[in-house]
Amino acid sequence: MAKYRSGRINEEIKKEVSEIIRNEVRDPRLTAMVSVTRVDVTKDLRYAKVFVSIFGNEEEKKNSLNALKNSSGFIRREVGHRVNLRFTPEITIELDNTIEHGMHINALIESIKEHKSNDN
Repeated sequence: MAKYRSGRINEEIKKEVSEIIRNEVRDPRLTAMVSVTRVDVTKDLRYAKVFVSIFGNEEEKKNSLNALKNSSGFIRREVGHRVNLRFTPEITIELDNTIEHGMHINALIESIKEHKSNDN
């Protein structure tokens, strides 16, 4: 039962944080496309780790991540207004590189396939 509830809370906070980043955060450093991939809220609802995937070059990624980390207080306040929880979790923003890693693995597999087809 508790696991089901924590999953619902994670998804609700993920949806709200994604909407806040997309529509509310007005930082000129946010130039790259930002996608919230996962949210992990602790069992006591005190802390939420938000994993974001940022698409763009390395400079845009760095600037966008800094902008998001600086606006975490604003994001927390907005989540507190939108999601009815006993405690509004402290939000930490983490970079999620799994999509880029998956694309790299896919490119390696494709290059191996090409190499094998050229050998035949």
